[in-house]
Amino acid sequence: MHLVDEADAVPLTSVDELVAYFRDAGKPASEWRIGTEHELVGVRARADHGPVGSAPAYDGPDGIGEVLTRFARLGWEPITEAGHTIALSCTTSQITIEPGGQLELAGPPVDADAAFVELFAGYRKKLATISADLGLAWLSAALRPFGVRADIPWMPKLRYDVMRAYMPKVGALGLDMMQRTATVQVNLDYSDEADAHDKLRCLMSVTSLLTALYANSPVVDGRPSGWQSWRARIWRDTDRDRCGLLAFPFEPGDVFRGYAEWALDVPMYFLYRDGAYRVVEGLTFRRFMAEGWQGERATRADWALHLSTLFPEARLKKYIEVRGCDCGSIEMIDALAPLCRGLLYDAEARAAAIALTARLSFADRQRLADEVPRTGLATRVGDHTVGDLARELVAIARAGLARVAPASVPLLAPVERIAQTGRTQADDMVAIWQAEAGDPARVIPRLALPGLGG
Repeated sequence: MHLVDEADAVPLTSVDELVAYFRDAGKPASEWRIGTEHELVGVRARADHGPVGSAPAYDGPDGIGEVLTRFARLGWEPITEAGHTIALSCTTSQITIEPGGQLELAGPPVDADAAFVELFAGYRKKLATISADLGLAWLSAALRPFGVRADIPWMPKLRYDVMRAYMPKVGALGLDMMQRTATVQVNLDYSDEADAHDKLRCLMSVTSLLTALYANSPVVDGRPSGWQSWRARIWRDTDRDRCGLLAFPFEPGDVFRGYAEWALDVPMYFLYRDGAYRVVEGLTFRRFMAEGWQGERATRADWALHLSTLFPEARLKKYIEVRGCDCGSIEMIDALAPLCRGLLYDAEARAAAIALTARLSFADRQRLADEVPRTGLATRVGDHTVGDLARELVAIARAGLARVAPASVPLLAPVERIAQTGRTQADDMVAIWQAEAGDPARVIPRLALPGLGG
């Protein structure tokens, strides 16, 4: 989530200051941590307040607002906007709501991957108690499989009102992204520009392989779509200005400056002043910084907010976000941080991962990003398949993890199983769907995360 820090009203006048925003966030390797965030899709598991499989609204006796209220009773601190609780905080963790009611947990940056596993287990225990009482289930799925987008109620968050109006102007599937999808991502530290450049290049090199390994959104509008990751398909037609692959990490030069220059020319969604979002149609941050807007001048808080509205496959803020993976099983959520730790926090593994696709042109990478959502591990890459490369990638990650955090190696088991067998979570979901004829009452018990079946 992103909460606007209006107190950080330091004026901005030059690109050098934007570059410094990234540069000053560098940390020595001894202080590197990893944070995991994931979104869960909730559905009604009982017909008490609506059809089984339907999406709960914000209001109502089984609504998402009630879920947040009950977390608050357990000691979580509510964060409100226009009279609605839109988030909760507890020490260094946060719970937020996505536009279609997806529930997101953002865990704190941790030294050891086992710390997140423990935190996630404690969160699930609380969510299970709340959900059983309300009749809600939370699915191992990266896209709401029941019904169509029009069936999903919107959550009352002011930022989403602006995005809801803007998205149809720049892509066909932006509203689907907002209301239907769920991801798992991790946030990584960097030491300096060279290290950040290397990590961004690595992530842009292997993001399609990660998408194929984590594919888990094959059911669309209540039926199998023939795609492995419809969530990734959605991102390909959300907003080309701010989504997808970036070319400059593959080129020489300062990656902080390259990212800043790219971000400067992406149209802004809004400004945040005095607790309200103000729409700024057709204004880039470059123009805003140079000319101002309606008497307002660009500040560091504005820059941080703008960065949070950019959605490339790997996103740079004061850390690097890995964004290309479908959410899925508990074990796969737990596995992403150690997988990325092994790939990104070990220089030898990082170099080997970059080398896997080093011969691809940027056009080849774009083609791969377009094809992988449909064909996943079976996608062709020259004489190989993505599955071939993914097996190598997971082996590279395991070797890197054994060097930097050997205690975490067992957490890679579910990803290794997918890499070795070629059978994805998407394949398992389709099998469940077909076996249960898509009946929500029969599908939900099999698709719900353990303990979260309502």
